[in-house]
Amino acid sequence: MTDWQLVDGGITAPKGYQAAGITAGLKASGSKDLTLILSETDAIAAGVFTLSQVRAACVDYCRKQLQKNASARAILCNSGQANACTGELGWQDAKESAELLAKQLNISPQAILLASTGVIGQRIKMDALRQGIPKLVAAASVDGGKDAAEAIVTTDLVTKEIALETDIEGRPVRIGGIAKGSGMIHPNMATMLAFITCDAAVATNLWQEMLARAVNKSFNQITVDGDTSTNDSVIALTNGQSRTTAIREMGKNAEKLEAMLTEVCQYLAKAIARDGEGATCLIEVQVSGATNEQAAAQIAKTVAGSSLVKSAIFGRDPNWGRIAGAAGRAGVKFHQDELSIQLGGICLMDNGQPLEFDRDAASNYLKQAAAGEYLKGDTVLISLIVGSGSGQSTAWGCDLTYKYVEINAEYTT
Repeated sequence: MTDWQLVDGGITAPKGYQAAGITAGLKASGSKDLTLILSETDAIAAGVFTLSQVRAACVDYCRKQLQKNASARAILCNSGQANACTGELGWQDAKESAELLAKQLNISPQAILLASTGVIGQRIKMDALRQGIPKLVAAASVDGGKDAAEAIVTTDLVTKEIALETDIEGRPVRIGGIAKGSGMIHPNMATMLAFITCDAAVATNLWQEMLARAVNKSFNQITVDGDTSTNDSVIALTNGQSRTTAIREMGKNAEKLEAMLTEVCQYLAKAIARDGEGATCLIEVQVSGATNEQAAAQIAKTVAGSSLVKSAIFGRDPNWGRIAGAAGRAGVKFHQDELSIQLGGICLMDNGQPLEFDRDAASNYLKQAAAGEYLKGDTVLISLIVGSGSGQSTAWGCDLTYKYVEINAEYTT
């Protein structure tokens, strides 16, 4: 039983937030391409960003801003151009974007955080952005969450949003989130963006620590294709508008809030993995019995990211040897005679010994997962036991299909 419940509203479900998503002309498709998330008051801000040495201007901009002052009023995201590998001109474009929005909102540019997504090497279409900013601000409202979620997507087939509510000290506290991502997805995040809002009052350092832990259990545990991007960012704001007592250190209230934050991140992360380019199903890899959580996480990520495992699942082939092989090369020590593997409820290997199993039933399990509804009954569950340790973790991925190659072979043409 959880301590929270689903609520409507997505990114604007917490108190004191507005959002908007408009078509500014940044995308040739004419789809929505400019997003604003706005806190009515100053909010504590936290961020986790790509570990790539090749980064978009928005990533460096946000890191610089958060080092100076971990607070913000607004997040601006453009979709269509990544503004990565664009040199000094790209940096100036990022700065101007923040200045344009700050002027329109009558706040300091230091209160703006930025994100971009699209093709690497392309600068933001600044003429379109300049004309779009006033329209974006005018469109901001408490009902703008869905538009904001639509305006950040690129190759995504669906939008990704969620909002949860819990009770702290007799008052409702909410966390909302939106995300985008479909390809170039791998641990240390990927070409994915996630924005989170909360109305609790939380100490600056604690909010950053909470977000980092939540990201490690969610976005850093998904993989689609083994590629990490230049732009990946998770930005979280919390503005205290729930009027609960400030949470300054770990304890009962902090644990409850962090658990809900992790749930929001995991939901969005799984939605990204399920929407992997060309994917037909979500893969969930559960590992237990490792020496510690980090070891279990490494094995789970390696299995979920294995091209051979992903291809076998697309082919509806219960080739468990590929699962064993991926686990064995994860860089984690364990005894192979303690390895057990299950596919759904079908046991394929037990304590290092292969078992007789119904191959047709296993193949049908994979077929049924591919035929399931989005995030409902479409999950291929792979369970591994690697010993008797207390370490356990989960990673998520998707199958590797012909469509993935088609999408990425023609991405810029």
